[in-house]
Amino acid sequence: MPAPRIGFPRIGFPRIGFIGIGIMGEAMVRRLLDRGHGPITVWNLEPERLQTVVPHGAVAAPTPAAVAAASDIICLCVLHTEAVSGVVFGPEGVASLGAQPGKLLLDLSTADPAATREMAARLGQETGMAWVDCPVSGGPHAARAGTLTAMAGGEPNDFEQARAVLGDLATNLTLMGPVGAGQTTKVINQAIVGTGFVLMAEALALAEAAGIDAAALPRGLAGGFADSELLRRIYVQMQQRAFEPPSSYARQLLKDMKAVKAFAHELGAELPLVETAVARYAEFVARGNEMKDSASILRLYRADS
Repeated sequence: MPAPRIGFPRIGFPRIGFIGIGIMGEAMVRRLLDRGHGPITVWNLEPERLQTVVPHGAVAAPTPAAVAAASDIICLCVLHTEAVSGVVFGPEGVASLGAQPGKLLLDLSTADPAATREMAARLGQETGMAWVDCPVSGGPHAARAGTLTAMAGGEPNDFEQARAVLGDLATNLTLMGPVGAGQTTKVINQAIVGTGFVLMAEALALAEAAGIDAAALPRGLAGGFADSELLRRIYVQMQQRAFEPPSSYARQLLKDMKAVKAFAHELGAELPLVETAVARYAEFVARGNEMKDSASILRLYRADS
């Protein structure tokens, strides 16, 4: 069945707002517009980024509060917990409108689980608005294709309301528990991803140093215990040195890995592999690579990269 035409909103569907038009936010907004969820009201801290979505049917708003006023479901995809708090509770934030019962805040950012629970409770008390935390995994290509993995936290009824958006973004969508459970799941996801990126860099460095056909390794290991999405995608990206344009930023993965480390410390858990991955990404970012592709950490191991 062909996708609905851009600019012709689906009758009876909720009005969508989107705050945060970075690499992932742009991809998700474009996907939703492709699926007929238009117009979508958008805001971004750096307004020039809005030009990546406005020509495709999005409508720019002057403040996060203006996005909330025009929307039934307000999506967030911003840098970190502090950014979430700022766009929700800042002077012109979502909460500044006052009572908004029946509306839903859908946070697609990666944020701290405990802070998420606190912010959700505060927003509910101040406005009556529900909160679903639903960080995603898969990158911008999966967002454009609608094949993200989404891990949600919230009340079941609110989760069902969020499906109006999430159903067109994700093929793997799971309610993991109450508010904050999605962010907790994303912490675990990022522990696997961050250590996996470092492992793929080391595996490639080893293969190239040994002189085997490094490009053939994913095919050679297919179907075995070493086979994985990381081997099929990230290893291949590293082997091809396909780092431009960035599909994710090293500073962002470092931020996420530091959050994993802090979360583990709060629980009294010892995670030496995570500690090593954090140190590797910290070294890479400290060399001036904060806005480089996360996979280009290979350059720590292969100078020709």
